[in-house]
Amino acid sequence: MGINMKLELKNIFFAIIFVLIGNTINAQKFTTHAVKRGESLETIAKQYKVSQDDILTYNKELQKNKPLVKSTILVIPLSPKRVEQVAKTKTRTTVEKDENPVQEEPIGFTSYKVRKKETLYGIAKRFHITEELIKKYNPSLYASTLKKKMVLRIPKYKRVKPTEIKINEDDYETYLVSAKDTRWSIAHKYGITIDSLIVLNPRLSKNNTHLAEGSELKLPKIAGSSVGGQQVQLYKSYTVPAGQTFYSLEKKFGFTSEELITLNPEIKERGGLKEGMVLRIPEKKVDSGVVNTDNYIFYVVKPKQTEFSLTRKLGVSYRELLVLNPDLKDGLKAGMVLKLPKSQTGDFEVKNSLVLDKMNLLDSIVVGNTSKILFLLPFRLDKVDVSNKQDAIKKISSRNDLKYSLGLYSGALVALDSLKKLGVTVDVKTLDNQLDLQKTKDILNAENLEDYSAVIGPIDGASLKEVCSQANRSNVPVVAPFPVKNNMGHNNVFFSYPSDEVQRERMLVYLEKKVDDENIIVIADGDNKSIEDKIVTRFPEAKIVEIKEEKKNVAINIEKLTALFSEEVGNWVFVETANPKLISSVSSILNSINTKDVSVKMFTTNRNKGFENDVISNVHLSNLNFTYPSAYKEISTNSFVKQYRKRFGDTPDKYAVRGFDLTYDILLKLAYKNNLFAVSKVVGSTEYNGNSFNYVKKGNQGYYNNASYIMSYDDMRIKQIKEE
Repeated sequence: MGINMKLELKNIFFAIIFVLIGNTINAQKFTTHAVKRGESLETIAKQYKVSQDDILTYNKELQKNKPLVKSTILVIPLSPKRVEQVAKTKTRTTVEKDENPVQEEPIGFTSYKVRKKETLYGIAKRFHITEELIKKYNPSLYASTLKKKMVLRIPKYKRVKPTEIKINEDDYETYLVSAKDTRWSIAHKYGITIDSLIVLNPRLSKNNTHLAEGSELKLPKIAGSSVGGQQVQLYKSYTVPAGQTFYSLEKKFGFTSEELITLNPEIKERGGLKEGMVLRIPEKKVDSGVVNTDNYIFYVVKPKQTEFSLTRKLGVSYRELLVLNPDLKDGLKAGMVLKLPKSQTGDFEVKNSLVLDKMNLLDSIVVGNTSKILFLLPFRLDKVDVSNKQDAIKKISSRNDLKYSLGLYSGALVALDSLKKLGVTVDVKTLDNQLDLQKTKDILNAENLEDYSAVIGPIDGASLKEVCSQANRSNVPVVAPFPVKNNMGHNNVFFSYPSDEVQRERMLVYLEKKVDDENIIVIADGDNKSIEDKIVTRFPEAKIVEIKEEKKNVAINIEKLTALFSEEVGNWVFVETANPKLISSVSSILNSINTKDVSVKMFTTNRNKGFENDVISNVHLSNLNFTYPSAYKEISTNSFVKQYRKRFGDTPDKYAVRGFDLTYDILLKLAYKNNLFAVSKVVGSTEYNGNSFNYVKKGNQGYYNNASYIMSYDDMRIKQIKEE
């Protein structure tokens, strides 16, 4: 590392130390403003004593110098001095735009103390009212976010409860879960919603989608069962409109309220018919075929989805959808579970047999969701003398843990700057665990982990395992920023770095799709014989090169190797080793063989540190179009790089890029829904500057990032291969 790089790292270090002294980043406060006739951006900015640019930052749909539309709801950032003033103003005034203008008056109020991590959405759902109604009777929420121990006035309304109905067990049957079943496949098979499935089987977790093989589920009878004296062969979905009554339902479908509640137990659970509720309605049809994850993938219809948008997303015609899902003849209904062939492809990704929408998290931010993050990294303030610059430079340049932590956290700081501009509210606390297990335990004993939305770090396995253990008691997610070998033994850990196995599988799947009649050769040393076996399993015609391994030398018989190459077809050579001398020797030999007559390409399923050694020629690798899987892709100058240079006076390394991407991803997900576990079920792949993330839960072992890249040397540059 040259002296310039040392000085730049020193500058970054002291900038971060300055942040660590401050320790916490304060949350931004907001209010809302309904535009009145004649108001302009200028007059509103003056009213709230903010700049027009501040308002434009949080209201992307507005354009400067363009007239405002009456009744538009604006998000207004507030200075601390204005928060209390706006709260008082909101107390004296009513909201001009009421989402439910015909709402009946409450018959009374109840008090409710906000618990940790609760959201306005969750409280509204708990009391079966809207978020706007809670704000209406708690005006301070227009100026500040929900906080723990805040006491709210909750309005109470008359409830119309359905008649108590004794469940007739003859209307239900017991279903034995098989290994191929999912909640979606069973819901589709029985024509019910996921909500009904959970109501009928209260032992099912509401926090995950796990189904234990061999477990028994209670489900309404299908094909051939009798409802109301009629032989029923199929069920269709029906979305309850506003003002729907049991009487009108009986008239429309010919079934009594008792029979409908038996088929749709969530009616009883939710206290009656609700607008938007999806019901299971009997229909005389026959639906044949086994429905499970072997044959189908499943898609849950979203509100306001149209036939055009649905068929475009799923890559099928509406006629094809009708054949697979006959109940579509009555139109799309939100909550319907549609089945698709297992091989179907389209503008979507599949996770656990469920089709996920590609979500733009930037468009899904919920202003008001406040998250609190703890960074626990080894900045080694116990080892670095800040007052001695020369000593600091020496320590920084000689310690990998410092290099990783400084890079990661410097990128995270830029991410926090970017998120603040988007209106994302984050409280951040940063602590130095000094790469020491006892220091980590001392920190945890002093911290209340229940207050945090997530912990990022530490980077050593022993400390990380301790954090996972203690955070798991409070159901707090812990994000491992770098690879760790230790098995954490807890299901609350997010392994953000894709494992070698994930990257290797991605590479082999990619090459399986690309292979035609290439001549495949495998060169693997003794430590990688298991990898050699995996390659041969995928490519049975592959030729194996014998390597002579001695204590101080590794050699290949060049004549025998040359004899394996073909002039008729391309030659693909896998090099599986961590020995830089062997890599250098092999790449040099392959480069000499690679001529106009003999085409040679070099691959590996694991680009380890051996490939980064200075003895290896990048010219050779480029000539051989060296291709490999990677957790990271190279980036060019973009907005992040410019922000980083402006703040730290240096170009970000891959650790800083990772720090930005990881922090940005975690906090955007928490801004969408302040529960990382819940978000991971509905958000698939996300990608930023040099890293991508796609967390998949593996039993009780935690969440693993299954996203990676395929990279290739080309004309002395490293490029990402865009897969079809």
